[in-house]
Amino acid sequence: MKWFYELVYGRFRAPWDIGPRKELVELVEAGRIKPCKAIDLGSGTASNVVFLAQRGFDVTGVDFAAAAVELGRKRAAEAGVTVNFIQDDLTNLRHVSGPFDLLVDYGTLDDLTPPNRDLYLQNVLPLTRPGSRFVLYCFEWEPRWWERPFFHNMACEPGEIERRFGPHFDIECYMRNTDYSQWPAGQAVYLMTKLRKN
Repeated sequence: MKWFYELVYGRFRAPWDIGPRKELVELVEAGRIKPCKAIDLGSGTASNVVFLAQRGFDVTGVDFAAAAVELGRKRAAEAGVTVNFIQDDLTNLRHVSGPFDLLVDYGTLDDLTPPNRDLYLQNVLPLTRPGSRFVLYCFEWEPRWWERPFFHNMACEPGEIERRFGPHFDIECYMRNTDYSQWPAGQAVYLMTKLRKN
C-alpha cells in the first residue's frame, strides 16, 4: 500500500484532501481540547496538523510516505506555521518518541490489517501519558458477506475500538453514523483519555 500513498501524495490531490476534519475542529473550538503537544498519526495531506499549529499547538506529523511528509512541509510553509514532520512507520516506530498530550488519527488504524493494528497499538501506547487525549476516526461497520473478502482491512468492526483501546483509555464515542444504503457504510469518531492506572 505504501506505493499507492507515495503516488497519490506525490502526483495527485487525494480524494480525502478536504481540510481539517470537522470533529477535530469542533473539539478544539469548543475548548474540549486545548493547545498542547500533539501528534498526527498518519498526517497525510497535513490539513489537521496545519489547523492545530494555527491554534497554538506544538505539532508533530508522522507518515510512512515520503511524499506525504514533503507535501506536509510545503503546506505548513505556505500557511506560515511550524510543524515537525517525521517519516516513520506506526507499526515499527524508530524516529518518534513521546509523550504527547494529544494524538490524532484520521483513517490510519482502519487501513491496517488486524496483525498490524496490534503492532500499531504497541507502538503508539508509549507515545501517551496518563491523561493524554486521543481523537480517532475510523470507518466502522459490520461487513456484509460480499465485503469480507475484499474490504476486511478498510473498516473496524463495531466494538473493535473498545476491545483494543479499552484497557488503556476511557472511551467516548463522539460520533457514529451507519447507513448500509451507502458505501462506505459507517464511520465513527472516538475521543479517548489515557487511564492513570496504565
